[in-house]
Amino acid sequence: MDAEEQLKGWFTGRMPDGWFAGRPEIVLDREEITVLGALPPLTVADDLPDVEKAAALEGYVERFREETRERRIDIAREAEHRFRRKVSWGVTVGGETVMFTTLSVPVMTRLRQPERQVLDTLVAAGVARSRSDALAWCVRLVGRHTDTWLADLRDALQHVDRVRAAGPDVVD
Repeated sequence: MDAEEQLKGWFTGRMPDGWFAGRPEIVLDREEITVLGALPPLTVADDLPDVEKAAALEGYVERFREETRERRIDIAREAEHRFRRKVSWGVTVGGETVMFTTLSVPVMTRLRQPERQVLDTLVAAGVARSRSDALAWCVRLVGRHTDTWLADLRDALQHVDRVRAAGPDVVD
């Protein structure tokens, strides 16, 4: 069984029934496992004015967060020990995503002067507080505008992983 499939299956089996409407989305990288579940619709908010509806959804998310906190912490501790990655939690409701926890990981890069000037311009314009914030802003912007391309690339990488796993074992 593929390690990612095993991890997703473990989380699916570990979480209580009824937390989410359907299976949660599990996203992982080298440092972090993100569990993102869709909350069941809040039907009492359907006929409310927009301001009240937004407040009701915010309260709904906070209620879920508080009611599940201890259990989420227990599951995260087990997963962190088992999979050697930190666990982050979030929910989607009413078309919005709310993250409860996330991991912020430093990334080192080397940039030439024209690239640094882009970051410095963003800082000077007040778009970002620092070069680090400016770089994070650029990555989010690229990610937002290339979702389809990145999804295709991730699919291709998963295919490569499956082909590698099906190949012969090489012993040195």
